[in-house]
Amino acid sequence: MLKRLAPMLGKVAALAAIYLIVLILIGTGTINDYLVITIVTIGINILLAVSLNLITGFTGQFSLGHAGFMAIGAYATALMTKAYPTVWGFLCGLLLGACIAAVVGLLVGLPTLRLRGDYLAIATLGMAEIIRVLLVNFNFTNGAAGLSGIPRFVNWTWLFIFVVGAILLIGNFIRSMHGRDLIAVREDEIAASSIGVNSLRAKTLAFVVGAFFGGLAGGLYSSYFFVIKPDIFSFQKSIDILIIVVLGGLGSLSGSVIAAILLAIISSALQSFPEVRMILYGLILVVIMVFRPQGLMGDREVTLSAMKRIVPRPLARRLKLVSLEDEPGLP
Repeated sequence: MLKRLAPMLGKVAALAAIYLIVLILIGTGTINDYLVITIVTIGINILLAVSLNLITGFTGQFSLGHAGFMAIGAYATALMTKAYPTVWGFLCGLLLGACIAAVVGLLVGLPTLRLRGDYLAIATLGMAEIIRVLLVNFNFTNGAAGLSGIPRFVNWTWLFIFVVGAILLIGNFIRSMHGRDLIAVREDEIAASSIGVNSLRAKTLAFVVGAFFGGLAGGLYSSYFFVIKPDIFSFQKSIDILIIVVLGGLGSLSGSVIAAILLAIISSALQSFPEVRMILYGLILVVIMVFRPQGLMGDREVTLSAMKRIVPRPLARRLKLVSLEDEPGLP
């Protein structure tokens, strides 16, 4: 029983250590406000990337409309928290925004997911632009000026809970029967249909789940940055999310996490060169994709067995990554 629980306990201990270390560093001022903003941005990008990876990486559907779901979650949370500026108002706003995004994902997914490849990308792009234009023209969204003065409730604790929780939920979903259906559709839709997989239902389910977590990410964004405008959720935002997914590896949640962190570090390092920042940023991406076209992780995940091969043996034994049973020749 202990051997079965050891991997789970190791993951829990690692997550708890990361949470406490960052919390202490923020509390002592070692991590300044700029770094906190960077951490929040990384967390939101991770949430967006893993949710889009479910659609694009694990199901094989080329979507360019993820910024639209983010916009729905952002505005729903902002309006709710402005009306009810309490923690419960914030949580209800997050849930409301994510659910509305999921419903929109269902309504859009049913007709458009019969398309494939570039046609699906154009349809989802059109959906995101429709959402953005509606936000510009609605009175309750304050038009192109957007919303400001949104109460801030997101901190490191809330960010950590929602990002880690989303990764765990999406990971478990992928390992479930429904997740295996998604992967079967990605590999060969005709073959999947021949063994009884309802490909339209599988693709729609992935679209709805991805939209739900995309809306959740938008809610976290609006609650932390307290100012949102329709232009934030433009076509460029969808491309930025897609870059993280492709760079990390289609079909790898670990890759999405690593890529989001790596791109944030690269972007921060290039802040001192504003004139050539985007040129260097694009050049770095080109070089990475030329020499590693499958992405940083491909379709693999970071596991304890992989960590055993990376971490030196003495340190691995101290961290309980390996035991004496794994190394019978060692004392």
